[in-house]
Amino acid sequence: MMTRKKRRMWILLLCALGLGSATALTLTAFQDNLVFFRSPSDIMAERPGPDRAFRLGGLVEAGSVEREPAVSGQRPTVRFRVTDGAHAIAVTYQGVLPDLFREGQGVVTMGRLGVDGTFRASEVLARHDETYMPPEVADALKRSGHWNPAEGAAPPPATWNTMDPARPAAAGRTGS
Repeated sequence: MMTRKKRRMWILLLCALGLGSATALTLTAFQDNLVFFRSPSDIMAERPGPDRAFRLGGLVEAGSVEREPAVSGQRPTVRFRVTDGAHAIAVTYQGVLPDLFREGQGVVTMGRLGVDGTFRASEVLARHDETYMPPEVADALKRSGHWNPAEGAAPPPATWNTMDPARPAAAGRTGS
């Protein structure tokens, strides 16, 4: 016969085991659905695996948008490059782009990097007006040295793919 103390200990042990199992399952499921943000410079530094979904953010490089019309019931295909000023990644997307999507604008895409180095987007987000910059893009530009908020406002987005890497903060500014 089990004493009252041992029975409480077993109940406590089973509860702890159940809670630990539930926590482990929840964290495993969460990690599988976790989507990280990366800039083109981050991808050049450490290439994610082709099975890993992530968000790619930056600016749509000027002159890089190529549109292919829809053929036989398929959605239209758009090819463009996303840049953070230092590096650029080719992106392919099948579908209708948001109304605010255009060259020189901030964009966040979600998808996977192919073995050929092309990012295959399943979703494209373009927001606000020409002065908007997604927070992740702003952080990536700060990390890459292309923008120092202490030196003033960010250069106009349309100039970011032509910035001089030797003088990232001064490029795109007009006047003093």
